[in-house]
Amino acid sequence: MIVVFGSINTDILIHTARLPAPGETVLSPGYQASAGGKGLNQAIAAQRARASGAAPVRMVSAIGADPMAELPAATMRKAGLDTAGVAVVEMATGCACITVDGHGENQIVVASGANACVSADQVPEAWLGPDTTVIAQMEVPSGEVVSLFRRARAQGARTILNLAPYAALAPDDLSLVDILVVNQVEADALAGALGITAGSPRQLVEALARHVGYAGIITLGSEGAVASADGKFLSVAPIPVEPVDTVGAGDAFVGVLGAYLDAGSSLEVALQRAAAAGSLACLKPGAAPSMPGRAAIEDKFS
Repeated sequence: MIVVFGSINTDILIHTARLPAPGETVLSPGYQASAGGKGLNQAIAAQRARASGAAPVRMVSAIGADPMAELPAATMRKAGLDTAGVAVVEMATGCACITVDGHGENQIVVASGANACVSADQVPEAWLGPDTTVIAQMEVPSGEVVSLFRRARAQGARTILNLAPYAALAPDDLSLVDILVVNQVEADALAGALGITAGSPRQLVEALARHVGYAGIITLGSEGAVASADGKFLSVAPIPVEPVDTVGAGDAFVGVLGAYLDAGSSLEVALQRAAAAGSLACLKPGAAPSMPGRAAIEDKFS
């Protein structure tokens, strides 16, 4: 079983020739609205990549009772997610404003809204156990993530933390994480907070792995990802693509990683599939709509 504890947003996506400089206005011919939020993106990625016959991914989050909730609610229904853990609160649904330039690079501002109300208490004890993989990010309150991971660890569940956006966590809280996933910027910030000095991505991921329960993973964009687990170093390459939009690529990586691990794949296989998914997600605009399915991922390895 996969439980995703995280954010739900409505994304407003705007394409421009280039990203604006501070104080500058850049025009665009239009915009797209789609469902997003790191939690929802990762839940949909895991849902589409889960093994045949596996239970639907359980989404735990919060939305408002407002028009902005309609799009993500419809997206969750269409994706087949289990939404019993999604609360409706008296706050505006989360919203992200995303600008993407002609090279696929982006700038994102997120208004948390209802995501600030997400609570670990929304996860029943029955959902936590040795057969559960819990995935979380940092667009919901960090204290609630830690509280859920503490309960999950006590029940023997696997915990995957995407420390994005970066938020400071105490070393004791990091020890509740089985698998830590960060990008280069987040890895550097965490290393600084922990007093780690490392030159190469390999040195850095090996140092970070020593601070978590099992594995550290650093995603490197077009250069793939590196990982360290149980003293073993792993490196995976992405699929070469011409990116349309890099929004959601990191979420595709995390959700697919969780889906393959939950199905019993080795970390090495899960990393390979996750890297492929991150590349495939760059071929479509938007976040949740760009998450690839298991067949598309496996096709790259046939």
